[in-house]
This record gives sequence, structure tokens and C-alpha cells, in this order.
Amino acid sequence: MTRTMQKLLLGLGAGVSAGYFAVRAWEAVREWSDPQPPLEKDAATYARTRRHLEVAETVRGIAGLAAFAYGPIGEALDEATLDSPAWLRPALMIGPAALVSAALDLPVSFVQEHALERRYGLSEQSRTSWLIDYAKSAALSTALTAFLASLFGIAVRHAPRSWPWIASAGAFPLFVLGNLIVPLYVMPLFNEFTPVTGSLEERLRALASRFGVGDAEILRMDMSKQTRKANAFVTGIGRTHRIVLGDTLIANFPENEIEFIVAHELGHYVSKDTWRIIFAGEALAALLFVIAQRSTHEREREELRKHALLLVRIYAVMAFATQILRPVLFGFSRSREWAADRFAIETTNDARTGAAAFRRLRDQNLADEDPPAWYEFMFSTHPSLKKRIEALEGRLSTNRP
Repeated sequence: MTRTMQKLLLGLGAGVSAGYFAVRAWEAVREWSDPQPPLEKDAATYARTRRHLEVAETVRGIAGLAAFAYGPIGEALDEATLDSPAWLRPALMIGPAALVSAALDLPVSFVQEHALERRYGLSEQSRTSWLIDYAKSAALSTALTAFLASLFGIAVRHAPRSWPWIASAGAFPLFVLGNLIVPLYVMPLFNEFTPVTGSLEERLRALASRFGVGDAEILRMDMSKQTRKANAFVTGIGRTHRIVLGDTLIANFPENEIEFIVAHELGHYVSKDTWRIIFAGEALAALLFVIAQRSTHEREREELRKHALLLVRIYAVMAFATQILRPVLFGFSRSREWAADRFAIETTNDARTGAAAFRRLRDQNLADEDPPAWYEFMFSTHPSLKKRIEALEGRLSTNRP
């Protein structure tokens, strides 16, 4: 690539990122000073808006990272860290950069995560509560990013040729540790978790006991603190495995529909899908490391011993490659969702209730029932609700006498 072309692309990336930030900052200021009126609860319009925002945010994120990694700001920050100990340079460069990025993302996130949800009647969270959650998330993310950058820098600096394999070996225990720490210590920073009790608990415990997991934690999460959307999920591994139900689900769904949804989540639990995702993530990380390492020149590999900026350039290559490889991981995720649906059908023998539960989820969450094929391929971890409901209704028709 010629120097002129590189400058052109850098200017374009910086312009895209700055322009997007300026638009969202103006919208955020307007929303803060004069909150816009509610919008009609139109699922199609809401879904289309969310799709456009997600695509735009993906493009902006890659453009902004590339502009920082290869532009003058990144070079200046790199020079400022050269007098620091080598092991500390990555954290000193990437940590502050992550904090500044979180500050610049504040108006973007405010518009996309708070204002949009409020206007469509999907959230009653106050601005103060949202800002507190954002600050917590930004602080945790910055600290974790700086820590991992230091570890990553040690591997790259001491083994410029073989670091992908060292980093891959180190990624696996980090994936496992994350699945242990997040449910127990991180998620409670944002929400309260209490045991599900009463007839619902007895019903769900009986269901879980059929598969030898009757001692699994079944918890209620005060999801209504942030959203009116209903959800349930499985998190953790081993004895920290938890089946979590949003209070928005418990309050708005009949027990038989909740049982079907929990049966779906038990499908993930019994099939050890958390471990499957960990191994899939490990394979993807190893591939990304190799791609990034091979994208660097011999001279750059030697300079890795000195310049923390080259770590950012590795991240930029990995971020771009992730967009290409993401459909593979998401396709695997969708396959596990289909498997969990089949498990729920076989467990409850009640496809009719499952179809009703999915329709209720669709309506309450203003869910995108039938997204475009390209979006599902590139961005969706779950199959479309339309396909899932049709599969359940197909099971009903085949069971008729």
C-alpha cells in the first residue's frame, strides 16, 4: 500500500469515526436537555433502527481503531510511553486509550442504549441510573483491558515469532476464569439476584431434577431495573452454573411458558454449551492471533520489543478479521439454540406452549421476528423467532392424528 493511499484511508477512518461521534453527541445533548416524546411501539421500525445502528457502530469501531493504531494520535501516545518499563508500556498506552474511548462513546451509548429504549417504551431506567451502570462498565472494561494488554505485551515482546501459541494457551484459562468470575462478582454489581420461590420454583426444580441438575441455582434477576424486555439465560460453569430468569419474564408469562423457556436453558446446561462456546472461542482466538502475527513484517516483529503501538495494530488486524470470521462463531451459536429448542420440545412434550412463549417474547421485546438473511448471518447469535415458531408449529402438525 502506498503512503498516499494509507493516508487517505486513515483520513477516511478518522472522518467516519469523528462524524459519527459528532452526530450522536448532538443527539445526546438534545435528548438530555429536551427528552424526545415516546414513539409508537412498532416492532418493524424498532428492529430496522437497531439493525442500522449495529452496522454503523461496527463500521465506526473498526474505522476508529484503525485511525488510532496507524495515525498520529497513536504514534504520539506511543512515544510518551517509551521511557516507562517495557512491561508497563502496553497498559500505559492502551488503558488510557480505553478510558478516553469510553468517554467518547458516552453520547453514542446514551442515544443508542438509553434514549432509543425509552422512546419505544422498553425502559424506564433513569438517566442517573443508566450513567452509573455505564461508569461501572467503563471502569471494569478499562482495568481489564489494561491488565490483558500487559499480559499480551509480555508474550509478544519475548516471543515475536511464537507469541500466537503462547497467547492461545493463555486465553483458555482466561475464558474459564471469566465464566467463573462474571456470574459471581461482576453481574451482581449491576443487578440483584434472588432465588426463585413458590410454585414456580417447585415446578422448575422438578424439571431440573429429571436431568440430574436439581441442585442448580435458579435465580430471579431484577432486569426491570434496566428494561421491560423479558429474558432468561444460563451462565457460569460447574457449581457456579446458574439458570437466571428476568423478573420481567416471571411477571408477564404463565408458568407453563416459563417452564418451556427454562427447559430450553436446561438444554444448554445439560449439553454443556458453555464449554462448547469456550472451546469455539479458543479456536477463533488462536486463528485471529495467527492472522495478526502473519500480517506483521519482520522489522515490526523486532520493534514489538519496544513499541506498544504495534500491539494496537495487532488489535486492529484482529478486529477486522473478527468481522470476517464472526459468522462462523455465530452460526455455531445458532446451531446450539436449535439444539436447545429441540431439547425443550422433547422435555416438555408441549410445542404449543413453546410457540406461545416465543410469540409473547416477540411482542414484549419488540423483537425482530424475521430479520434479513444477511443480518442473521452476520450479526445474530439466535435463529429468527419466525423460524423457531414455524419449527414448533411444524412439530404440532406432525403430531396430529
